[in-house]
Amino acid sequence: MQRRIILTGSNGLLGQKLVYLLADRPQIKLIATSRGINRHSLRGGYHYEPLDLLDTEGWRRIFQEVGPTDLIHTAAMTLVDQCETDHETCDKYNVEAVAFLASLCKEYGTRFIHISTDFIFDGEAGPYTERAEPRPLNYYGGAKLKAEEIVQNSGVDWAILRTMLLYGVTPAMSRSNIVLWAKKSLEENKEIKVVSDQWRCPTLAEDLAAGTLAAVMKDARGIFHLSGGEMMSISELVHQVADHWKLDKSLITEIESSSLNQAAKRPPKTGFIILKAQTELRYQPHSLTQGLALVDKQLREGWTE
Repeated sequence: MQRRIILTGSNGLLGQKLVYLLADRPQIKLIATSRGINRHSLRGGYHYEPLDLLDTEGWRRIFQEVGPTDLIHTAAMTLVDQCETDHETCDKYNVEAVAFLASLCKEYGTRFIHISTDFIFDGEAGPYTERAEPRPLNYYGGAKLKAEEIVQNSGVDWAILRTMLLYGVTPAMSRSNIVLWAKKSLEENKEIKVVSDQWRCPTLAEDLAAGTLAAVMKDARGIFHLSGGEMMSISELVHQVADHWKLDKSLITEIESSSLNQAAKRPPKTGFIILKAQTELRYQPHSLTQGLALVDKQLREGWTE
């Protein structure tokens, strides 16, 4: 059976990695969607539709034309501080759009694969299993938790894939990430401040894309935690970036989160236990050392920062 997959957020880091994995497969018809023009360097083996998440008529048309077997929903408003100060826009993109897409999935018998976040947790008891009780600290996390609940109660087949601190590079980046930011800043001899009291599991974009593909092809159901396998502080991550590219670590100043005066609180220590994904999806993430080596190789091949 050919799968007809609609992908949202195809211009994002995860979205672009998924296009590489899904395009030009005989058993898959891929329709990639995102706002604006197609930023992906790969142009064959799939169809691109410029489509905003809030364009309900456009989404209804695409579902009617494609009759998708699967929807992979990576698109979201992910600027955490902006979500904290603009609740209305956050709700539209992270909650209401999910509810509308879920209703279309129910109407067309489409499986819903939804990407979520570690920010649904308060960071007081990490690392977390899939059964841990969510307690979001900020508006973004609360909105993503509402979206999870909508998907779970939608009456469709679903899988929720939670991740965190995504890093990587593509030929057409729309946003940076902590690895590329730290590397670029230190190469330019800029002094940078990084928090030492937040712990995460850095996640290579290729790994999350592979886990997402596995969830689709195995018809996985339920919640899965997909992240890197190593927990570390943000400052430790940045120090490892400096070590990998032999950059000046004296430019790095460690600070506490409270000194940043950010609009949204961040959970201090999340991290995931990924045993379920390893067992059921055969998910095997790269180590950070391996991930940085892959990013370095891609940058040397001419991929942009």
